[in-house]
Amino acid sequence: MNPIGAVIKVGKETRRREKVMKVKYSFMSDYSELVHPQVLSKLASIGNAQFDGYGLDGFSEVAKKLIKEKIGNPEADVHLVSGGTQANVIVLSSILRPYEAVISCDTAHIFVHETGAVEATGHKICTAKGVDGKLSVEEIDEVLKFHIDEHMVKPKVVFVSLSTEVGSVYSKEELTAISEYCRAHDLYLYLDGARLGAGLASPACELTYADIARLTDVFYIGGTKNGMLFGEAIVICNKRLQEDFRYHIKQKGGLLAKGASLGVQFMAMLEKNEAGEDLYDQLAKRAYEMAMKLAKGMKDLGYGFLSEPETNQIFPIFPVSVAEKLHECYGFYDWAKVGEGRIAVRLVTSWATPEEKVDEFLKDLSGIKQ
Repeated sequence: MNPIGAVIKVGKETRRREKVMKVKYSFMSDYSELVHPQVLSKLASIGNAQFDGYGLDGFSEVAKKLIKEKIGNPEADVHLVSGGTQANVIVLSSILRPYEAVISCDTAHIFVHETGAVEATGHKICTAKGVDGKLSVEEIDEVLKFHIDEHMVKPKVVFVSLSTEVGSVYSKEELTAISEYCRAHDLYLYLDGARLGAGLASPACELTYADIARLTDVFYIGGTKNGMLFGEAIVICNKRLQEDFRYHIKQKGGLLAKGASLGVQFMAMLEKNEAGEDLYDQLAKRAYEMAMKLAKGMKDLGYGFLSEPETNQIFPIFPVSVAEKLHECYGFYDWAKVGEGRIAVRLVTSWATPEEKVDEFLKDLSGIKQ
């Protein structure tokens, strides 16, 4: 068995579960590194200072103010929680009545990789095929028209991700069309922003934080995959959904006693430097740039991709023999079989990916005979 471990199957994907890190470098995820030093330093600077619990501390209040400024919406309601699955479950279960359902792409995190967490709250997920991990207005309309009466669940929320599970991004035109459809058909639009920073760093996206706040009812800004120890910021833009939200957080186990730990981290991420930049966007840009360098190098070597590289998740297609050779030195996921003897793999760069590791990977790849 190679150092990465056994091959496992998850739905339509084939992945390698990393068992022993005897590799030169891991491209498996963007949360393999613990925390950016600037965030850790901010936490350490607090020392033994006392604070109010459950997110009512001064640090969290400053963080929420910074988030509202970043998205250009002072009327938004901001809540800090620890993780993405937790954010999805809390938001969706708070919005939906018992008989209501979610519409998502069939590659969506809530449908594939959250162990039925949303369904466990009693809500069905109605899926559409999508293209490159993205929903279209036509597909949403088809799902809505299929559910015709009280003998079926009633779709109420449209779930999208930016970036998606397959590394793609919605353009401003695409997200605007979905938003307008949702508002015309009394649907809520919820955006999973676990990798929002990396998504917005992509020129293919064209969207801004202010656009996201304007077009969605609820979204979250992901910190776990962008240099924080942990933490996501739920942003509720629709005032109809803001009332009593802390009750939902508490009931779902998301109201941390030491909520200040989230506030301090988001402060470190969002406070601007002398150049007017914040750490959050700097780290997201870094992850994007390393992915694009990796993608360009593989294209120069003649390799294609399952989908066009747009963010820090890229999916090159290799002969199986090449992938197996790379597995001896690097950590990454096998994603999907592509024809006879070829496989698409997933490589993920992070805020901390050293450029020399990208160069080393490309050098090793160039030395493998196909």
